[in-house]
Amino acid sequence: MHTRPLGTGGPRAAPLALGCAGMSDHTAPADEADAVATIHAALDAGVTLLDTADFYGMGHNEDLIRRALRPGDRDKALLSVKFGALRGPDGAFVGIEGRPAHVKNALAYSLRRLGSDHVDIYRPARLAPDIPIEDTIGAISELVHAGHVRHIGLSEVGPETIRRAHAVHPICDVQIEYSLFSRDPETNGILDTCRELGIGVTAYGVLAHGLLTGVYRQPAGGDPRAHWLPRVYPGNLPANLALVDRLRPLADAYGISVAQLATAWVIAQNRERGTIVAVLGARRPHRIEEALAATDVALTGADLRAIDEAVPAGAVAGTRYAASLMALLDSERTPKPATEKEGRDS
Repeated sequence: MHTRPLGTGGPRAAPLALGCAGMSDHTAPADEADAVATIHAALDAGVTLLDTADFYGMGHNEDLIRRALRPGDRDKALLSVKFGALRGPDGAFVGIEGRPAHVKNALAYSLRRLGSDHVDIYRPARLAPDIPIEDTIGAISELVHAGHVRHIGLSEVGPETIRRAHAVHPICDVQIEYSLFSRDPETNGILDTCRELGIGVTAYGVLAHGLLTGVYRQPAGGDPRAHWLPRVYPGNLPANLALVDRLRPLADAYGISVAQLATAWVIAQNRERGTIVAVLGARRPHRIEEALAATDVALTGADLRAIDEAVPAGAVAGTRYAASLMALLDSERTPKPATEKEGRDS
């Protein structure tokens, strides 16, 4: 599989990455044999970037990846690990942590669970509200120099935070939700900032949490995600599924599914918006094969314009998360306008 550099000086990665969260944190537990087989299928196909976090299943996901890696797999796997989201005994999220001592402690436990002497990309899952990003990135930088971390990433942060972090240590990539249904990174400066600074983007949520699979329908008993995903609220879902239906003729023209078209669209943004890798959330091996077909779809300029007409930016009903969760995202904060003096000084 062809690869692309993930940021200036970063590792080379395939257009697809495997998001492992659903193997440990999901409404329905994943079958472990399926999860292991999925990781094997990805690595064997050249999908080497595995995205995990120490809070996925409260350590279970890292343990799972360690058990799944066969002899020789660690040398080709790129392990991307998030940290900083704190959980209680009941699984509830209870805060965000970014203190240097926590950074180093969290990595120590991750390395033990992963059975590795280093992680390839280490990133705070969210911006800690009370810790300067310089302190957090500075601590990871020390771990880079000590050989425990190869590259530093960020997640769900806005342009100002990206610049401040990058000034401390080169940032490899920024993980952000980006899909046909979540296009704010195009207009809020995140993609532009990453391209300017030579930072890659790992786009998650490429299928809009299932809405862009082309087969989603409201379950008879309701959707357990409805408390945090406004786009499946009864008042929003019909309009959003109508947008999906508008993509079907375009997918049919290529002989692919709507999900494959949506994935191909994200991969195609690499041409204009810098290095972008699509993170596929999968729990079964056949999903890897389906997604790989999307990497072979060469969408033309006319195709991309037709997709934009079918699903215009901003046409989706509902925000991507509930208000309480949106408030935690530095990436969703409106940049403070410069004062007249700041404008002159800049």
